[in-house]
Amino acid sequence: MPELKTYNIFLSHSWSYSDAYEKLIRLLKQAPYFYFKDYSVPKDDPIHNAPNSQELYEAIKTKMAPCHVILVMAGVYATYSTWIKREIKIAKSEFQVPKPIIAVKPWAQTNISQVVSENADEIVGWNTDSIVSTIRRLAI
Repeated sequence: MPELKTYNIFLSHSWSYSDAYEKLIRLLKQAPYFYFKDYSVPKDDPIHNAPNSQELYEAIKTKMAPCHVILVMAGVYATYSTWIKREIKIAKSEFQVPKPIIAVKPWAQTNISQVVSENADEIVGWNTDSIVSTIRRLAI
């Protein structure tokens, strides 16, 4: 059997809703024959101690650089998150080849962030197979 690719992902999410981040990471870890490295900035990451917004922006850009895809939690709260908007901007305009953005609808929600839906290359439901197959298809 050939060796499986390891996908580098960045999961953009609100630190106020870090439980969704943790649940999605667990979901991906349980996917059979799917390997990934998480470049996200979880709630307890020391990057939060950046002395100013520009340094935090640059640190997030550095984390995104090796990523094949950017996953964005698409809950309505994302519309009001300054940093999710900045992470979308980084993914779309800070690299020679824009990073594909996959919007993930939170479990059992029908409404999603307009900002996220307008910038997503694809929107997927809270379903392991959908998320993994979209990552595999869109990964650069």
